[in-house]
Amino acid sequence: MSSESDSDPDMNDALARERLIDLAGEFYDQFADGSVPEMEIPTRTKNNIVFDDEKDVWVYGDRTSTRSANSVRGAQKLLKAIYTIEFLADQLEQDRSSTLRELYYLSESWDEERAQFSGQDESNQLVEDLEIVSDVTREDFHMRPEESGATIMGPLYLREQTRRGERKIHCQKDVGEGGYQIPNNPDTIEFLDHDADFVLCVETGGMRDRLVENGFDEEYNVIVVHLKGQPARATRRITKRLNGELGLPTVVFCDGDPWSYRIYASVAYGSIKSAHLSEYLATPDAAYVGIQPVDIVEYDLPTDPLGDSDINALESELEDPRFQDDYWTEQIELQLDIGTKAEQQALASRGLDFVTETYLPERLGEMGVL
Repeated sequence: MSSESDSDPDMNDALARERLIDLAGEFYDQFADGSVPEMEIPTRTKNNIVFDDEKDVWVYGDRTSTRSANSVRGAQKLLKAIYTIEFLADQLEQDRSSTLRELYYLSESWDEERAQFSGQDESNQLVEDLEIVSDVTREDFHMRPEESGATIMGPLYLREQTRRGERKIHCQKDVGEGGYQIPNNPDTIEFLDHDADFVLCVETGGMRDRLVENGFDEEYNVIVVHLKGQPARATRRITKRLNGELGLPTVVFCDGDPWSYRIYASVAYGSIKSAHLSEYLATPDAAYVGIQPVDIVEYDLPTDPLGDSDINALESELEDPRFQDDYWTEQIELQLDIGTKAEQQALASRGLDFVTETYLPERLGEMGVL
């Protein structure tokens, strides 16, 4: 992907626009040669997703599909691609931005009705297709998701671009209790300095607030990243940058259920949906700190019973390449045996300070982080 943390934003914009225009030019050249216009992309199915053992991320396999104008349906898809390319190129030229939701609604104003999207899923998928074939991220197209609201708090000093120019921010001293809000494109941030020893990604807002209130970020020199559930791309990108560029160990703290294990896996190894961006978003060095099924037993945590969907998800994870090691096999089999799950906040049953005074220090010590 074209986005690099030390790139000039204007150069990124120019490159993104050039790639889009080149793509449109390929369609024109096909017309000029008397060929039926087409666009080849990796097949976007589960069967074409493979786990790269060397890079520890999900990537697309060798299967491809062709969007060709030799059918009415294919011609309409290419028509929509052309209209979208024109819109994105104009947006970049004007230094504007828009959300994925706005793109869907904007298409209703296009003069060719057949170029309009039938739903947001269709426009979202087309933007992802354009990312793949142009090798440019949607962030560099100036396309934004709806606001995620994810934040970071910790001893990190950075420079960011704003509408009023550059500003420098310390993510403890210059922010409120809510922390520093992660921008849509974290590659516009420059890391200036830090006093952090590691990064702690936290699934829930309640636990993130508990850690900040108890001063965990200050006591242990940790950058706390609030994942806000399934993390947005921007959240995963800044996590990767903190790990890769600053060399900070990264750990993920989630609820003790199969869906939260998948949140960890998306941070560490990438997701099937964004396999074309795994090397850009995933942090393979990230480790899982908890909640573990063994914690449920050891600390006698309050629990909820596993539902059928939980059981099915756990059994699926036993076959998932991202969980193929002795640790995860043991933990998942234990959870299936005890038949329960627990939230992060269940640690409060042992006192509000238990998570910061006992649980995390002990676990992080065992893992060699502290």
